[in-house]
Amino acid sequence: MPGFEIIDSKEYNAVNRLFKKENGILFAHGFNNLRKNYHVREFEQNFNKKLKSKYTLAVSSGTSAIKIGLLSIGVKRGDEVITQAFNFIATVEAILDIGAKPVIANIDNSLNIDPLEIENLISKKTKAIIPVHMLGVPANMKEILKIAKKYKIKVLEDNCEALGGRFNKKYLGTIGDVGVASLDFGKIITCGEGGTIHTKSKKIYNFAKEYHDHGHQNNPRKTRGTDTKKIYGFNYRMTEIQAVIGKEQLKKLDYIISENKRRYFAIDKIVGKYLEMRTIPKGSDLIYDTYIFFVKNKLLKKQVINLLNKLEFGTKNLPDAIEWHCSFYWDHALSKKNIIRSKISRDILKTSIAIPIQLKKKINDYKSLAKELEKIFK
Repeated sequence: MPGFEIIDSKEYNAVNRLFKKENGILFAHGFNNLRKNYHVREFEQNFNKKLKSKYTLAVSSGTSAIKIGLLSIGVKRGDEVITQAFNFIATVEAILDIGAKPVIANIDNSLNIDPLEIENLISKKTKAIIPVHMLGVPANMKEILKIAKKYKIKVLEDNCEALGGRFNKKYLGTIGDVGVASLDFGKIITCGEGGTIHTKSKKIYNFAKEYHDHGHQNNPRKTRGTDTKKIYGFNYRMTEIQAVIGKEQLKKLDYIISENKRRYFAIDKIVGKYLEMRTIPKGSDLIYDTYIFFVKNKLLKKQVINLLNKLEFGTKNLPDAIEWHCSFYWDHALSKKNIIRSKISRDILKTSIAIPIQLKKKINDYKSLAKELEKIFK
């Protein structure tokens, strides 16, 4: 669950140092005679080391990371991009914002993109596939990459909701052509707002780096004011204040996942045998930020949700925010054909319950919850 739960003196002291000892330089570039550190650049290097990524670019949000990532792999106006029905609307917004066309594939019981649907949706206009690792569980990257290779299509991993997870021992976001992560206030680590882009390709990285900074090449032989350029861009830069917070949060990632796991299995050990669980693709290492299961009986589902609300656990996206996380409800953004196709996913999600894993709640709180759930399902 969110990194905001364990923001403490480490983040506070990092921000305090930036203002008191480092002249309060918040811009990521220049001001060389005033600054003592380049925190955004350090944050990117820390991410490279952690995720074993060759290149990382820190940007202003996960949404901007998706947009920049799409442009960096050559997606243009009129191209088609396949993504999944269970998602946050930001992915579709990024596709639309560059003039491309979203094509929605349904999910399977993993609640991630169904690889069996992808091939049927590929056309001559298909430029990219965006699998989304939703709520801490990897998409089946083995099958997705196989299809992408067959049709010579680029893969952008939307890893905004599973940072720190792995598939076949590789960190999510580093498996496809380009990957992105979100660092907003509800994510596993946070700097308030922010995002990252990861790639093995120097060409993709260079385009993304230039585009996110108005086209600046940051030519070492030039000043900022006389810098060279070859493309126009936009402003999607991260600030130094975000980076100093992010550096401290990144150090806590393994601890958060470890503590998530303890709480997840505190539930599962007691009640898991009674539940129809979300399918986990073989080779997955989760971040354990949600405990998701299916309840097809409407009255039983209502009973479970009432219990979660009574005990002040609530739910995470399913069902409380399903309208912002299922493409069936996005008729303001998608074609009628995409909406109709999404009904299959909507029906799966309507039976799903996601229990948030929160570090502010103790392991015994989750054991107590599981015992109450056991009374319902046993």
